Amino acid sequence: MFLSSKSWKSQKHHLDRMTLSDLVVSYFNYPAIQVYFFLAIISAVVAVLWMETPWPLVLLICTVPFFYALVWYLLHRFLLHGRFLYKSPRTAALWKRVHYDHHQDPNDLRVLFGALPTTLPPVIITTTLPGWWIGGIAGCATALTTGLLTTCFYEFCHCIQHLNYNPKLRWIRRMKKLHLSHHFHSEKGNYGITNFFWDKLFATFYKSPEEVSRSETVFNLGYSKSESEKYPWVTELSARIASKDSP
Repeated sequence: MFLSSKSWKSQKHHLDRMTLSDLVVSYFNYPAIQVYFFLAIISAVVAVLWMETPWPLVLLICTVPFFYALVWYLLHRFLLHGRFLYKSPRTAALWKRVHYDHHQDPNDLRVLFGALPTTLPPVIITTTLPGWWIGGIAGCATALTTGLLTTCFYEFCHCIQHLNYNPKLRWIRRMKKLHLSHHFHSEKGNYGITNFFWDKLFATFYKSPEEVSRSETVFNLGYSKSESEKYPWVTELSARIASKDSP
């Protein structure tokens, strides 16, 4: 049974209390995930119908995930962890939804998933432009398909990293350890979710918590009491939501 966005968000989805089976059901019922898969199918069909030679498309399938990881590394590090969005009443709500709430409660699946208005445009822009340049319409569609499926993979791995579950695969366990360090030790590193190559290249990677000092802003991302007094919009919005959710 598929749920509407409103119905899905009205339910509780606490990853620390869910099983892997619970997660799979919630994952495939999330409207944005359904849209990603639907668009991926359409763009894959377009790629096949317009394909003249497979080699440019193979090149895109191999390279898009690599550069996709760079784009999301930069967005995660400089936009989501930047402090300029909460300083304006026009962008405070956006920053709160796309990342602050996730660091406040990393186990709440409702704020872990990216929302379509904030996730889909970067995926489309960063994939279709190089895809068109390399392979025309078929390349554009192939790159978009790859980006959408990479997003689905990224989102599921992100869920696993917060799920009360010990992955059997060693590389997923390693990803989970590195990401949880980002959430519970220092948010100033390990910005990758499934790929930490760019962290290593830009010197933001740390293998274990012992390598870096614990950050005092790991949960509030720098939005401290003094900051909230100067820029109160996130605090005010949080208070309104809390009063609305209270019985």
